[in-house]
Amino acid sequence: MSKDETAAPSRIRYRYEMAPEARLQAAHGVWGGINPQGEIEMNFYHESDALPACSEQIIAPDGSLGHEIIPGNDEVRDITRHIHSRVLLNCHTARAVLEWLEDRVAALEEEGGGEMFTPDAGLEQ
Repeated sequence: MSKDETAAPSRIRYRYEMAPEARLQAAHGVWGGINPQGEIEMNFYHESDALPACSEQIIAPDGSLGHEIIPGNDEVRDITRHIHSRVLLNCHTARAVLEWLEDRVAALEEEGGGEMFTPDAGLEQ
């Protein structure tokens, strides 16, 4: 056997390829936990106001359209969480993702970018 056949490589090169179906997704949050196989299951979602089942529009005596009426409970705001991505991570990968995220958050905070985030940004009060 030659030296080349038994020696371990000195480096590994990773090449990145984007799948044609890959899409950029916004995530407002994540829901999940540890599944029965001991993996971390993450379900990423974005939030939006729930669409009403129907709406009605008033017709004025002259035949013109008046304002739109959306039946519902004015005391409760319905928000829909649209699950768009599901990810399973083993413990080793979860730790690597955690460290990667911590590094990126620290870099944002150093640049002052972390101050731009507020938990209810984009939600009307």
